[in-house]
Amino acid sequence: MPVPRLALLIAASLALAACQPKGPAGPPPGTVRFSIMSTENIQAAQGAWTPFLADMEKATGLKIEPFYGTNYTALIEAMRFKQTDVGWFTNQSGLEAVRRSGGEIFARTTKPDGPDGYQAVIVVKKGSGLTLDRILSCDRTLNFAMGDAKSTSGTLAPMTWLFGPRNIRPETCFKTVRSANHEANLFAVSMGQLDAATNNSQSIARLADQKTETAQKAVAGIEVVWRSPTLPEDPMIWRKDLDPALKAKIRDFIFSYGVGDTDEARRQRQVMRAIQTGPFKATDDSHLLPVREMEATAALIDAGNRNDPAAEVQAKALLEQVEVEQKALAAKAG
Repeated sequence: MPVPRLALLIAASLALAACQPKGPAGPPPGTVRFSIMSTENIQAAQGAWTPFLADMEKATGLKIEPFYGTNYTALIEAMRFKQTDVGWFTNQSGLEAVRRSGGEIFARTTKPDGPDGYQAVIVVKKGSGLTLDRILSCDRTLNFAMGDAKSTSGTLAPMTWLFGPRNIRPETCFKTVRSANHEANLFAVSMGQLDAATNNSQSIARLADQKTETAQKAVAGIEVVWRSPTLPEDPMIWRKDLDPALKAKIRDFIFSYGVGDTDEARRQRQVMRAIQTGPFKATDDSHLLPVREMEATAALIDAGNRNDPAAEVQAKALLEQVEVEQKALAAKAG
């Protein structure tokens, strides 16, 4: 190849490379980007989370940048493309973050009061007379709402334990089906804009804790007609490839925050109550075994409803794998 032509090709290649879109810039040194899913409005989430993140900055000496997601997919993709480093996920979205985004579970939330765990629910307008049997009659006269597609309580739990076993597909059961966050769905039900919607006991408690007239009126305006078995608390996830020095600072803060009987610990627990958790507990990816079991169960039910033998075999294999891991975990725990 003549030298001038080769030079032109190299120059063209360099120019083309310069025009290619670049990935998101990494954070400045000493910065950690903390992702938060707001199942309510972002303003309320910021009000609840700002004191916690400020305490995290002070204790770790790091700059903590919040990343508020409006849906679970945004949080999963943000971690996948290293736009976030650590965050609070729901169980199903956390499962996706572990599978697809290089995430690793290191902690879980706890209940501020009472036993751990929460329930998926279906709510209707108080005094409407709407029953679960009527909802399940599938007469296509009701307006219904589900949560985010990656929501454990808003979608996976009701599909696994309520709709799936009855071979009910919401899109063919109701007049309309929409998807929105828990707060939007609860307000819509309380105002009569929706007949029924999925939600969860934790989100309702969080809204009730806001103490505003609007929130109190919304919570008082709904009633629960279905409640799921208890779901595990939410996981805290960081990127596996996060700098070990940053992991150590985050770990030290997370597992000491709100612990103890000092005035400062009591203040910290009040901060945590605003985000609906008590002191965090250490865990790992095994935390998601119950959710993987739910996911495989839902897949098995759906395959049976569709008369798909190949999908049934695949779902059964997933259930068997979960059972093997559960037995190994139980044996390890003694």
